[in-house]
Amino acid sequence: MELKRFTGQVAVVTGAAKGIGKAAAIRFAEEGANVACLDVDDPANEDTAASLRQYGIESIAVHCNVADPENVSTAICLVVEKWGRIDILVAAAGIYTGAPLNEVTLQQWQRTIDINLTGVFLCNQAVAPIMIQQRSGSIINISSMAGKTSWPGTMEYSASKSGVIGLTRSVAMELAPYGITVNAVCPGNTLTEMVRGVAEKVGPREGMTPEEWLRKRAEDCPMKRIAEPWEIAGVIAFLASKDSRYITGQAIEVDGGMVLC
Repeated sequence: MELKRFTGQVAVVTGAAKGIGKAAAIRFAEEGANVACLDVDDPANEDTAASLRQYGIESIAVHCNVADPENVSTAICLVVEKWGRIDILVAAAGIYTGAPLNEVTLQQWQRTIDINLTGVFLCNQAVAPIMIQQRSGSIINISSMAGKTSWPGTMEYSASKSGVIGLTRSVAMELAPYGITVNAVCPGNTLTEMVRGVAEKVGPREGMTPEEWLRKRAEDCPMKRIAEPWEIAGVIAFLASKDSRYITGQAIEVDGGMVLC
């Protein structure tokens, strides 16, 4: 049976141009939601929004740098002007940077925190008043298994994703009385452009080709494979659905068993 859990709802997805954000946007469109695609990559973001319209829904592409408060405010205002409500926020925009401790510049650290953590904060802050007025809504923040564990040479990324989990818990407590759920999804290695970029950067540093590095990451996983973006999107959609109305403040691993705690 084809699911149509979000007919007539409005979903805002940051980082919608590629990867997990794009997969989430597709999933919500498939299930009947109108989707606002927010990203800084305008051509790819326009392509995402155009592809969603094949499902018979409305979709718009909005340029948005999530680390810029004015960009975020303007984007959210555009969505409300068009549809009058926001039912779902997926804060998926993020970057990966990684280097040994003594090679991480302050600029690199700050850029990662600005996009991966401050960007999530700004988007949560922007949609909260709208959802409070509606007395309904779902916020799904994309963290990472790196938010619960870490590896050498990933301190700025891991710190940002740990921060997303802490932010999620606090926002969940604050918005719960209004019927709004707020959860984090913590993906493991997923076959996105970002992870392929990590393989190209980190693989040679560890004496492997990018392909060898990806195979090693698959072998490290109890399920012996890397996730596909649609598998993460399925959990995101569940957390936005009525089936999860009593789940809030959680950081849910979707990592094939990598972090068992």
